[in-house]
Amino acid sequence: MTNNHVVEAAASSGKVTVILSNGKHVDATIVGRDEAYDLAVVKVTGVTLTRLPIGDSDDAVVGDQVIAVGAPLGLDSTVTTGIVSALNRPVSAGGGGSSQSFINAIQTDAAINPGNSGGPLLNMSGQVIGVNAAIAALPSGSGGGSTGSIGLGFAIPSNQVAKTAEQLIRTGKAQHPVIGVYLDPAYDGEGVKIATSGPDNAPAVAKDGPAAKAGLKAGDVILAFDGRPISSNDELVVAIRAKSVGDEVTLHVRRGGKEFDVRMTLQAGE
Repeated sequence: MTNNHVVEAAASSGKVTVILSNGKHVDATIVGRDEAYDLAVVKVTGVTLTRLPIGDSDDAVVGDQVIAVGAPLGLDSTVTTGIVSALNRPVSAGGGGSSQSFINAIQTDAAINPGNSGGPLLNMSGQVIGVNAAIAALPSGSGGGSTGSIGLGFAIPSNQVAKTAEQLIRTGKAQHPVIGVYLDPAYDGEGVKIATSGPDNAPAVAKDGPAAKAGLKAGDVILAFDGRPISSNDELVVAIRAKSVGDEVTLHVRRGGKEFDVRMTLQAGE
C-alpha cells in the first residue's frame, strides 16, 4: 500500500521502483489506485517481504502512542513517535496534482514530513492503524514558511485502507459511497446546506439517489450524520466516504423551522 499521490506521476507513463531496506531496487507495477481516497496498491515479484499486521483503527483513541515510519526528506528508515491527537479529521491530501482527495484522518503529532507519505502509522503493538498521507502547513505570512512538520500530521485509517485495498486488488478500482446531493459552498451557518442547483443547472438532489429516495430537498440543512455533528462540506464528504456502499445511515436535517431524522442507503457514485 501507498498513497495515490506517491505513484500518480508514473501511472500513465513511467516506472515505479520499490527500494527495499537492504538497498535493493525492485521493479513494481500499479495494481490499482484511487484519487478520492489517495490510496494505491503496488505489486513486486521475486522477493519475499514481511507483512505488517493490520490493526483496527476504530480502536484508536486520542492519547494513544503511535510511531510513524517512512523516508522524510529522503532519510530512509526513519521513525518518529507521538500520540493520536485527534480522530475523524477532514483533511485534503495529495501531492499537488489534479486529484482531489478527502480523508477521514487520524491526526498525530508524530513528526511527519514530505517523504513519509505511504508509510505506516503503528500502534504500540506494532500494528498498522493508518497510512501517513498529509501534513498541515503554516499559512503564508504567519512567520513560518517551512514545509516541515509543525506537529500536525494525518493518516488514512487502516480500516479504510484495508477496504479500499481489497477493492483495488479485486477490481482495480474502489467504490465511492454517495448520498446524491450538491452542497452550497457559500453557506456558513450551522451544518451544511444542500444547494439550490448543481453545476450546469443540474438538480441539487440527484434523481433516484439516496437523498431523493429519503425525501431530502434543495435548501435542506444537514446537521448531523449518524449522530456526528457536521460543520463543513468536507466533514460530510469524509464521513460518507468512511462508510461502504450499501450501508444504511441516518441524517439529522433542518427544513424551515423543523428538524427531523431521515434514513437512507448509500449508493455507489463516481
